[in-house]
Amino acid sequence: MYENLCEPRTYQKEIKLYTGTSNPELAKKIADILHLELQGLKIEKFANGEIYARFMESVRGDEVFFIQSVAGKNLNDVLMETLIVADAASRASCKNFTAVIPHYGYARQDRKAASREPISARLVANLLEAAGVDRVIALDLHSGQIQGFFDIPVTHLTALYLFGDYYKQKNFDWDNTVVVSPDMGRAKVAKKLSDYLGCEVAIAHKSRPKHNAAEVMGIIGNIVGKTCIINDDMIDTGGTLVGSINKLKEMGAGDVYVCATHGIFSGKAIELLENAPIEECVVTDAIPCEVANNPGSKIKQISVANMLAQCIYNVYTDNSVSESSKGGNSEM
Repeated sequence: MYENLCEPRTYQKEIKLYTGTSNPELAKKIADILHLELQGLKIEKFANGEIYARFMESVRGDEVFFIQSVAGKNLNDVLMETLIVADAASRASCKNFTAVIPHYGYARQDRKAASREPISARLVANLLEAAGVDRVIALDLHSGQIQGFFDIPVTHLTALYLFGDYYKQKNFDWDNTVVVSPDMGRAKVAKKLSDYLGCEVAIAHKSRPKHNAAEVMGIIGNIVGKTCIINDDMIDTGGTLVGSINKLKEMGAGDVYVCATHGIFSGKAIELLENAPIEECVVTDAIPCEVANNPGSKIKQISVANMLAQCIYNVYTDNSVSESSKGGNSEM
């Protein structure tokens, strides 16, 4: 009636990849690199907008990786979707549920900048943990302190060196090139990129009177006649960025290049950048962008799929993440 349990058996945890609705193209790239298939996950909405999720096969004892960028016009739905999928996986007895979050929504609300404000980045961390997430893999968080909001392991990756490799292929005159930090908070990151490229660094000084608005007060550093590379973690409305670009041009900058990990591109951001005095704007595919790499467009896109795939493989095999990433990534 029963199997002979005394016979030798092989026990091995199985890896399974799933994708949410926010960025299935990136998830497919990651799956192809890992030579895996995206597994069956049914995600639907009830007539009243409530989200339903169900795994179409057993995940008991499996290592589950769920790829979802918390971004886009339906950001709040995407976040809720992530929580519901995590809860479903936990109740289905998966061994570990890893949320691969290329863009972490609500990251800008990481402290109380004024009285009676929420710290939404911490709230999202609490929600992910409460839903059953065992580990988070994130990409270029708005501030590193967000890692400390979690009581579970957080693997924090950066696309900085992908941009560095991209610009190295352009064979710039590095003695006549400068990496520009868009504000004081990004100065350390700009210094890392400038050291990697072997060029100088400059810092834009600005004030921020309200959300999604900033005024550039001046530039610290020599940018006259030089090729400028502005690096940031995200581009939302683009207004602040275009203001910095115009300020650089007023002060005598040469060609201006822009790169950012997360191309959110709210409102008329793409139109602003297409008309701005820049050579190009490079973002990653952490967030989908329909116009990226179109003929004639200044918006270019590079992929983070290989980096995320390598990280997923290393986490699954219990190998170091930082040793395979130029030392630019951190793990808590």
